[in-house]
Amino acid sequence: MLCAAAVTLVLAGCSASSSGGAPAVRPAAASLTSSGGRTASPGAQGGTAGANGVRTVVDGLDAPWDVAFLPSGDALISERDSGRILRLPRGGDRPSVLVTLPGVVHRGESGLLGLAVSPTFASDRYVYAYYTTATDNRIVRFRLTGASASSAASTVTASAPTPILTGLADGVVHNGGRIRFGPDGMLYAGVGDTGNRGLAQNRERLNGKILRMRPDGSVPADNPFPGSLVYSLGHRNVQGLAWDAQGRLWASEFGQDRFDEINLITPGANYGWPVVEGTGDTDGGRFRNPLVTWTTAEASPSGIAIRGSTLHVAALKGQRLWEVTLAGAGVQGQPRAVLSGSATAGRLRAAVNAPDGTVWIVTNNTDGRGQPRPGDDRILSLPAAPSR
Repeated sequence: MLCAAAVTLVLAGCSASSSGGAPAVRPAAASLTSSGGRTASPGAQGGTAGANGVRTVVDGLDAPWDVAFLPSGDALISERDSGRILRLPRGGDRPSVLVTLPGVVHRGESGLLGLAVSPTFASDRYVYAYYTTATDNRIVRFRLTGASASSAASTVTASAPTPILTGLADGVVHNGGRIRFGPDGMLYAGVGDTGNRGLAQNRERLNGKILRMRPDGSVPADNPFPGSLVYSLGHRNVQGLAWDAQGRLWASEFGQDRFDEINLITPGANYGWPVVEGTGDTDGGRFRNPLVTWTTAEASPSGIAIRGSTLHVAALKGQRLWEVTLAGAGVQGQPRAVLSGSATAGRLRAAVNAPDGTVWIVTNNTDGRGQPRPGDDRILSLPAAPSR
C-alpha cells in the first residue's frame, strides 16, 4: 500500500466557517440484485464503526460514479457501465432502479457519470445527468413524477430525459463528468480533454474546461467570455467541483505523468494544460498554478467535497482519502491521508456531502482497474471532521 508522501502547498491564514452534524446509520433491509450478479443492500444498523468512525451505507454496487440527494434525503446513485440510476431511500429499505437512461455507452472511462439535483427541485422536480452516447458526451435532465417525488416512503418515477447540452467530444479516457449546482443556482460541469490535449487551450471548444450554464443549458449573461459556456480553461480532466463557505469554487484535476492538482477557480482563468502540468511557468501571468499537487501515484483525484474548512479528496490510484484544510486565500498545513493502509477501501471515486452531516465516499474497485473484494463496490459514511 502506498504511503503518504510530500505535497506542494501554498499556505495562508484564517479558517472558513464550518457546518455539519451527527452521523446516521441505516437499518438492515432487503437487497437489490445488481446487473453484475452482486446484491446491493444498506449497511446494518448499529454495526461497529471502522477506522475514523467510517460506516458502510450500502454495498454490492456496480461501478458507482456519483451520488446526489433529493430534498427528502433519498440518495440517487449513478452506475457508470449499466446506465442505471439507483434510488436509496432515506432511513433504509433496499435500493431500487429508478431509471436506466437510454443511449448510454460505456467504453473505458465513459458511460453514466455525474448527477445533480435541481436547487429548485420542490417546484421543478428536475434531476440532471452527464453521460456518454455513441456520438458525444451530454448533459440531460428529467423530472421525477408523482405526488410522492420528494417522499422517501412512496414510488418515484422518472420522465424521459431532455438534453440541455450535447456535442461534447467523448473518448475512452478523460471524459470529466462531474456536474454540480453552485451557490449562484448555475450548473457547473467538468469536461475532460478526451485525450486530445489541444482542446484545452482552444476557447472555441468546450472540452478541457469547466463550464457554467443556466439550468436549461443556456449561457449566463455574466460568464467571463460573452456568449460562451466556458468558465475556466486549460484543464486536462476535472472530476471534482465544490464550493467553500466563502462561495469559492475548488476543483480537482488528474495530471498525466507527474502531478495531480487542486485548483482554486477564478472565472476566465487558464490553468495551463497541456503547457504546464502541476506547478510551473505561469507565462507572465497567463496561467494559474494549483494550490496543492500530488504525484499521480499518490492521488489521481476524482470527486471532492467541502465540509466546514476541510476539503475531502477521493483518490483512485492513490487509494486513500485526502483531507486538506482550507484557509484564507489558500490551504493550511499538510494534507492528511485517511482510509489508507490497513483501513483502505481501495479506489475512491467520489466524496459527497450528505444531509445528515456526514461525508459519503464512493469506492470504485469494480471499474475494471481495481481489485474487488467481497461487498464491493460500496458507499461509506465518514463523520464530518470538526472545524480546524
